[in-house]
Amino acid sequence: MLVDSHCHLNFPELAANLPAIKAAMLENQVGYALCISVTLSDFPQVLALAEENENFYATVGVHPDYEEVEAPTVTTLTRLAQHSKVIGIGETGLDYFRLTGDLEWQRDRFRTHIRAAIESKKPLVIHTRNAAEDTLRIMREENAKLVGGVMHCFTESLDVALKAIELGFYISFSGIVTFKNAISIKQVAQQIPLERILIETDSPYLAPVPFRGKINQPSYVKHVADEIAQLRNISLEEFSRVTTENFFQLFKCAVK
Repeated sequence: MLVDSHCHLNFPELAANLPAIKAAMLENQVGYALCISVTLSDFPQVLALAEENENFYATVGVHPDYEEVEAPTVTTLTRLAQHSKVIGIGETGLDYFRLTGDLEWQRDRFRTHIRAAIESKKPLVIHTRNAAEDTLRIMREENAKLVGGVMHCFTESLDVALKAIELGFYISFSGIVTFKNAISIKQVAQQIPLERILIETDSPYLAPVPFRGKINQPSYVKHVADEIAQLRNISLEEFSRVTTENFFQLFKCAVK
């Protein structure tokens, strides 16, 4: 059994086709999916997916790319995180690739999420792009190690991965690891401890080979698993078992 630890099933590309997506998950032995919040206004849609589907879970958070949206507060995040199907805080973090200029607001928002995670006692789902140094610094300063979490859609160096692992975080790989030119990411997937790996689709984005360029969906996480299993020279069954255990070890409030 596999788990898609990061997907956006409320996005229009996927929400309109949910019965077929669920059927494909079943066919490909993808037993669970974590639906990720990116704005507070869309959170009710994310939560509804988790409430209506026993094998779906939700997070609550505001993505670092969205500046002109309702700003999260510790109070708001912790209140929404009390729901039993909300198992994590995020997607949060820093992104210096898509946005430029004075991004202190982004760093402040990241700190807000970490504080809410600590208060809620639920792990973080962290996005970082072109901002690894500041991401790790703020994680340390705000004691993110108290709750841990996952560095989602990981594209950084082995050094960054190991520093995040030292803070109690897991490293999640997306379909990017199947791309031929993703040599450095493949090397990270080979070298970090197996017990710290999660897998995801980030659907509807980043479909793995052989579906690259198409709309991604949770059933395709099997191709991510197969790629890393081959890189590590272990069976797909063993890799699936361990990464599923890793997911439930991190998200302890997720009920199987």
